[in-house]
Amino acid sequence: QVMLAESGGGLVQAGGSLRLSCAASPGGRLFVGWFRQPPGKEREFVAAITWKGATYYADSVKGRFTISRDNPKNMVYLQMNGLKPDDTATYYCAADEIISSGYTNPSDYGFWGQGTQVTVSS
Repeated sequence: QVMLAESGGGLVQAGGSLRLSCAASPGGRLFVGWFRQPPGKEREFVAAITWKGATYYADSVKGRFTISRDNPKNMVYLQMNGLKPDDTATYYCAADEIISSGYTNPSDYGFWGQGTQVTVSS
């Protein structure tokens, strides 16, 4: 069992930045993804990172968001720049040891955090 805890959400004006953190306990060779769920909408893929640091992004956040990890600290980060009102959502950290069908599919991830709210005002 892996416990994930997100932090770093908040209220920010359009164009601003936030950095989300995801702490994993225990750590391990986990594939980690960030998803978000806007109000009234389905959960959607944002970004993912492999144990070795290969990264993947949704088209909607490419060039604005950066996912990174600190393996010794069992931490994964999501740096979000140039935030837009459409980025408003609850952001979730997800992880698993093996991703079988595709890193953009929430059902591939067995472990999830509680989520952190990000609100971007216009």
